[in-house]
Amino acid sequence: MVVCPKPLFLLPILVLITSTLCSFTHGASQITHAPGVVGRSENGVVSWGVRRVVLEGNSGENSSLILAAERTHRKDPLDNFKYYKGGWNISEEHYLSSAAFTAAPLFFVAAIWLVGFGLCLLFLCFCFCCCRRRPYGYSKTAYAFSYIFIITFTVAAIIGCVVLYLGQGKFHGSTTDTLGYVVKQADNTVYSLRNVSEYLAASKRVGVEGNFLPQDVQKNIDNVDRAVSASASTLENETKSNSDDIKAALNSVRLALIIIAAVMLLLAFLGFLFSILGLQFLVYILMIIGWISVAVTFVLCGVFLALHNVVGDTCVAMDQWVQNPTAKTALDDILPCVDNATAQDTLSQSRVVTFQLAGAVNGLIINISNADPPRRVGPPLYYNQSGPLVPVLCNPFNPDKTDRKCAVGEVALSNATQVWRNYVCQVSENNSCTTVGRLTPTMYEQMTAAVNVSYGLYQYGPFLAGLLDCSFVRDTFNGIYNDHCPDLRLYSKWTYIGLAMVSAGVMLSVILWVLFARESRHRKYTKLNEAASAQNSFVEKGP
Repeated sequence: MVVCPKPLFLLPILVLITSTLCSFTHGASQITHAPGVVGRSENGVVSWGVRRVVLEGNSGENSSLILAAERTHRKDPLDNFKYYKGGWNISEEHYLSSAAFTAAPLFFVAAIWLVGFGLCLLFLCFCFCCCRRRPYGYSKTAYAFSYIFIITFTVAAIIGCVVLYLGQGKFHGSTTDTLGYVVKQADNTVYSLRNVSEYLAASKRVGVEGNFLPQDVQKNIDNVDRAVSASASTLENETKSNSDDIKAALNSVRLALIIIAAVMLLLAFLGFLFSILGLQFLVYILMIIGWISVAVTFVLCGVFLALHNVVGDTCVAMDQWVQNPTAKTALDDILPCVDNATAQDTLSQSRVVTFQLAGAVNGLIINISNADPPRRVGPPLYYNQSGPLVPVLCNPFNPDKTDRKCAVGEVALSNATQVWRNYVCQVSENNSCTTVGRLTPTMYEQMTAAVNVSYGLYQYGPFLAGLLDCSFVRDTFNGIYNDHCPDLRLYSKWTYIGLAMVSAGVMLSVILWVLFARESRHRKYTKLNEAASAQNSFVEKGP
């Protein structure tokens, strides 16, 4: 007689390795420099695909920084399992393979479970069909232990489902907040660039007593304006496209995780219920479903572990870049600084426009408004101006476009129009003053238009300087590292821990469903036999 032994399952130990964030990348574009033209990227001032220029002299050209070197020191399966030493680089396949290899234990567990449990199922079918079975009997100890463990692992699976559900919700929220922050930064940049573009375009239309900006300045403004407008449009379109793609991916991931949590929770509950009731046929059906589900969940757990590591790597890389913003790094492919020459050209043209408009306004004030020509001179030099002299405008720049401090008696760009309003006279039909004052309404309107453009460009000077010294990228990375990275790392960890708990809990429960259903059925059969035997003994003895 061939007696089939009870199946034994060898359970591998789960190895969970912690670490970190990924960002979306942009393709690189080339910078070309024509003779006599300031170099600029294909899309203008904010070039999201151009390699960032080292900011401080030529000494930085050879400098480079390996980001997150210690965190990314992992075995690379694509390089004969040698340790990867290239640091964080989301576009480097060896970095990605080394990050994915951190989840290899979970992928290995999924493969072993899928193959091993499948062989066990075949073994059980063989025993059921081909082997003679032992007489029914059960062990009270095995029954008690299987009862205790099935409750324990079912509760563990339920807790894992709760952790998974909460973790995925928090992770989705934190990734959405991070994406919103990046989009907001991009939108602010687009808004500022378009304002600069509008001010530059408006400056060409500003004329003070028929004097407009020189033709060469207007030509340079046209070149810069086209670059700025194209850059703003490109940045806006790419940001919207990337944002929509990322949101769609995040929503898909969230839906998948919610479905997995619900399915695994239902499996754990129904498996426990059916095994307690001894419904062995239904238990076998759930066992097959659970066999596949556990393997899938382990794979997803490995994916989230790798994602958790990439998230942490990126956060550390951003922090290290903030400390070394002039070094060439792989982060240049994610959010590069602005092409230095183009940003310098834009900043220079804004200063040229501000300087020349302020000079034109002061020329009008000094040579016409504050002059007292004889009546015979006539318009436009004489228009019956009188009264206190009009204060001149503080030109914020020297002729070499360096910063200049205001002299005593000059009015600042910020309040010049309010001060000059007190010097406007009423005019007759021939545009001569009929009251005390040195500015006609027409002159005041022209001066106001020039000041508004000059002040607008002057206000955006720090923004343009931020493009030049890369502070806008540094501020973005610093904000992500300080305000968003802690939640991203925490909740991605929650998610893969929840997946691990669910996978392990249901995996062990599947095994115990079979054992407990068997013991429960044998226990019920044995008690019925004992009751029947006792009844027969009582009948044979008689009264």
